[in-house]
Amino acid sequence: MRLVDSHCHLQADRFDPDVDEVLGRAAAAGVERILVPGWDGASNRAALDLVDRHPWLDAAVGIHPHDAARASDEDWQAVVAAAADDRVVAIGETGLDYDRVFSPIDQQLANLRRQLALALELGKPAILHVRSARGIRDAQDAILAELRTARFGGQTSASAFGDRPPAVIHSYSGPLDYARAALDLGLAISISGLAFRAGEEATAEVVQEVPSDRLLVETDSPFLSAPGAPRGRNAPEWVALTAAWVAEARGSDADRMGSELVAAYDRTFRRR
Repeated sequence: MRLVDSHCHLQADRFDPDVDEVLGRAAAAGVERILVPGWDGASNRAALDLVDRHPWLDAAVGIHPHDAARASDEDWQAVVAAAADDRVVAIGETGLDYDRVFSPIDQQLANLRRQLALALELGKPAILHVRSARGIRDAQDAILAELRTARFGGQTSASAFGDRPPAVIHSYSGPLDYARAALDLGLAISISGLAFRAGEEATAEVVQEVPSDRLLVETDSPFLSAPGAPRGRNAPEWVALTAAWVAEARGSDADRMGSELVAAYDRTFRRR
């Protein structure tokens, strides 16, 4: 089965001892594309370094909502400078985390807004982390409101992206109507090992409704291991578990699903 990993933090310190071997196993498992998103200044630089060493990878640069309060003006200017690099195909990881709230919400919102504006300016999709406390959807509703205010889903994003997704809901979590609203704005949706956890049962319905050209899979390595993957350190080779689950939920055979995943990745994250 052809595979992609649309969100994989290979620059995390858990991969320092053996990242080249990890990538070798991913390629052997059928993974053809990997997006490596940054979350702060150091991880953005490390993502670009990985792409230099392994040109089949792609980078995204941004400031995570957890790091919004710690990011300096210099950090932001470094994101802006790096975002124009041809090795960078997306902006983020950005978004809103109303569950752990490691940064105050007002600073998360300011951080998100400037990255949404940068995505529109450059025509590079925003990678969105969206988390609410279990059983609540405040972050999901807030991200939709912010996207609409920023003119995602309208003529502004159409001018920047054409018919491509202007943003990706990474590691989808939430009810079906949230997915429908995101799809109405033209977004892509990425499924991770989070889909297997208790409380995330709605994701099985969601994957049946997402158009094939806007459906992605990911590991969020080294986090969010699917059942059957190592819990201590997820790795891109294990995206096969999530892809197989998605194919089954959609009633698709593996070959067709794999080709659709690669095509959706290439459509969403365009190299210059």
